[in-house]
Amino acid sequence: MTRVVRQATVDDIWAVHEIARESWHAVYDDVLGSETVDDVVDDWYAIGDLESAMTTTESRDDAAFLVAETASNAASAHGAGCRTAPELDGFAHVVPWPEDTAVAFLACLYVRPAVWNEGTGTVLLETLETGLAPGFDRVRLPILTDNAVGISFSESRGFDRVETRSSGLAAGLEEHVYEKEL
Repeated sequence: MTRVVRQATVDDIWAVHEIARESWHAVYDDVLGSETVDDVVDDWYAIGDLESAMTTTESRDDAAFLVAETASNAASAHGAGCRTAPELDGFAHVVPWPEDTAVAFLACLYVRPAVWNEGTGTVLLETLETGLAPGFDRVRLPILTDNAVGISFSESRGFDRVETRSSGLAAGLEEHVYEKEL
């Protein structure tokens, strides 16, 4: 299935929010509980915050907020002349790492669980990597240690674990930090 990757727009906000919710529930309900997952998604992927992230990255060379959709969905939305309710498969957001601006921080990369293992995450990651500003020498991302899906995906795409630390999400919860040379 062919995926189209493009810059996110404010028309994508609700779809992005729901992709985050679906992904978090699929991975973390057994770890954190469904109610905590809803609270985290509502906080971390608040509609106003998503809008700000999307509009801020449009004019930056060192950041991107991308969405992926199947080519047939993109063609029908384009042909209709409107983008009111896009059917997105995934999204990714990258900004400079706060402590080292030579490092790209992959803040999130999520794909609808219904299309896991169909190439959406790969095409998003490859698009980000090829489009990153030349000032970046590597990309880094934190993944909660209980996220076997995220860990497997990252390791299969050439990321190496460089650190394990407290996540700050909940007491006793840890995250691995992964890094990949560009």
